[in-house]
Amino acid sequence: MMLRRIGFFIVVNLAILVILSLSLTVLQSLGIDTTLTGGYSDSYHTVGLISALLFGMGGAFISLWMSKWIAKRMMGVQVFDASVSDAKAKWIYNTVAKQAKEAHIKMPEVGIFQNHSPNAFATGSSRNNSLVAVSSGLLDTMSDHEVEAVLAHEVAHVANGDMVTMALIQGIINTFVIILARVAGTFIDRVIFKNENGIGMGYYIGYIISSIVLTIMATPIVMWFSRKREFKADAGAAYLVGKDKMIAALERLRTAIEQDRVEALPDEMAAFGIANKGAWSRLFSSHPPIEERIEALRKL
Repeated sequence: MMLRRIGFFIVVNLAILVILSLSLTVLQSLGIDTTLTGGYSDSYHTVGLISALLFGMGGAFISLWMSKWIAKRMMGVQVFDASVSDAKAKWIYNTVAKQAKEAHIKMPEVGIFQNHSPNAFATGSSRNNSLVAVSSGLLDTMSDHEVEAVLAHEVAHVANGDMVTMALIQGIINTFVIILARVAGTFIDRVIFKNENGIGMGYYIGYIISSIVLTIMATPIVMWFSRKREFKADAGAAYLVGKDKMIAALERLRTAIEQDRVEALPDEMAAFGIANKGAWSRLFSSHPPIEERIEALRKL
């Protein structure tokens, strides 16, 4: 499973680079300077903004566009429709269909992935092009009422447009990281390395180090939005199936986490899972503590 995830991660990122490179080629064919190495020409600032927007926003939205394809193959999701013969799978499909209708979204694709950990996730490029998947471990661990609540939580993510929102936030963050890293690289090359002849080694060193540091510093911003969005999805599930069912599902998840039976989802899906293993710091956690989510539901 781990090797397959790593393989798909590499393939997806290569695909993104190829698409972005082709986009740069098109811009160059139109006579637009798209140098990404920080040349010190008069058009430096314009070039920097174009390349930062292209790679920052473009990378985030290409990942969003490919998200269903990535999830199906990385997690081995078995998608099914209303004609499925298995009674449990048919119940899941019909439950999602009912919730999607109540949430006023197009019917998502529905699937199951084999994993002993109780979890589920939603992904997709839009409210009307999405996937809701549950793990076999979730079905083995939870009652029908609790599974219904988890499905409602994922449908709420889709209805709230969370995938697009998070892609937009990530794209903006990526863009600022690229711009600031370029500025830092230029400063280091000129001021510290005293290079005045084009692009020197100082630029590349400064750019790489700054990109890593700035990305780490920006991650808490993205995670803060993710935690806020998680409370909203819980509330959406409470609206669809009742808060008591959602609270029961979260309490079941809390027990699983305490028993170390919840396995972290890959980064591409982690923010949209029903639960995630806690990060070393709350600032870097995509999900609020289960206790806070339950308390928020009780106050509804």
